Amino acid sequence: MDVFGAIADPIRRELLLRLADGPARVVDLAGEHAVSRPAISKHLRVLSDAGLVRGTDEGRERRYVLDPAPLAEVREILGALTARRAPVSVANLDALGTEVRRAARDRRRGTSGPGATTASGTATKERSA
Repeated sequence: MDVFGAIADPIRRELLLRLADGPARVVDLAGEHAVSRPAISKHLRVLSDAGLVRGTDEGRERRYVLDPAPLAEVREILGALTARRAPVSVANLDALGTEVRRAARDRRRGTSGPGATTASGTATKERSA
């Protein structure tokens, strides 16, 4: 299974996040999740097949550690996707700031646009452009 398939499952993502904090035994991981020990072992096998974790035997137990190297592909694709978003220009941000200040001022004055009414219910004058 590829990295994307491996991280598609929420339990496997939780396991990766836990292993990012340090190595853990299967029994520890099973105790931290509402999933059986055999199910945790299967999830770890999928993560191992994708190269995301490595398991080492310690007596009768198996300890798993995170190998973040395969996540570089995910990071690369996400970076490319987010880079395609159109940048917001400083001029657009300035114009937005001006409009926000104008709207706040108009709200304080009770003139929040053409045909607006004041607190007393009377119509306000429209500004000429």
